[in-house]
Amino acid sequence: MARLVLTAAERDAVTAAVAAAEAGSDGEIVTIVAARSDAYHDVALHYAVLALLAMTAIGAIWPGIFTPFDRGWEAADLSRDLLALLIAQALAFLIVRVLLAWRPLRMALTPRATKARRVRRRAVELFRVGTESRTAGREGVLLYLSTDEHGAEIVTDAAVHRLVPPERWGEAMAALVVAVRDGRAGDGMVAAVSAIGAILADYLPKTSDNPNELPDRVIEL
Repeated sequence: MARLVLTAAERDAVTAAVAAAEAGSDGEIVTIVAARSDAYHDVALHYAVLALLAMTAIGAIWPGIFTPFDRGWEAADLSRDLLALLIAQALAFLIVRVLLAWRPLRMALTPRATKARRVRRRAVELFRVGTESRTAGREGVLLYLSTDEHGAEIVTDAAVHRLVPPERWGEAMAALVVAVRDGRAGDGMVAAVSAIGAILADYLPKTSDNPNELPDRVIEL
């Protein structure tokens, strides 16, 4: 079962913020909050392989280091030293792999750029499934927050992308990320939704014949 990020009161506040933001624009805002965007198991595997390769390098630089007798790479000792190196490689791989099975450590060791790419990829996937082309005027905006990575993305449908310069979303993103880092995910979502609503009102003002085509409630994954 997915870990819920927001409290009931925070979910209600985000839903109310979406309804208020859409009251001034034809744009439709979808909000999604996830605990994380990826498990990063491949990162653990990469570190384990690096540990294995490190044992290989150590064995090459200091022949015989993994055996009790330092005789170098002499022919008589080659089989023994290769077996010891193989054991050291296997142990290094397994130890690192087991340690990084602990998610907090795995997340801490995952490069920031990798996290940013995974958050973006997940946001685009969710946008394509639940927001893209789901409104008559293609005026949907997805606000996606991934709390473990302290990352957020705004993905827009065709009409919004065509009208709104990308740099306009910076203020909404900044308000959200700062609040999340302070442990106030709900406040950050409300602030970001309000900022997005103000931008949409500038470029896609409300018309009388525009229905509410997407749900206002926040989705938690």
